[in-house]
Amino acid sequence: MSGANVWTRSRDRMRRFPDLLAQCSIEAVAYGKCVSATTTGRQELRKDLCVREFQALKTCFTTAAKKGGK
Repeated sequence: MSGANVWTRSRDRMRRFPDLLAQCSIEAVAYGKCVSATTTGRQELRKDLCVREFQALKTCFTTAAKKGGK
């Protein structure tokens, strides 16, 4: 496998990210609000505090990416 192909595929995925984010804006906002709410003040984000919101965002991204044909 050529290293050039890896970078080309990665670049293509990154170019699609804004479109995927737009398609999943509701889930992204919910995840962002959860992260913001759980890190008020000097608190650090801890693993699994927003797992439900993250899973919803991940599922949305996966579904949107599959609809895009890749």
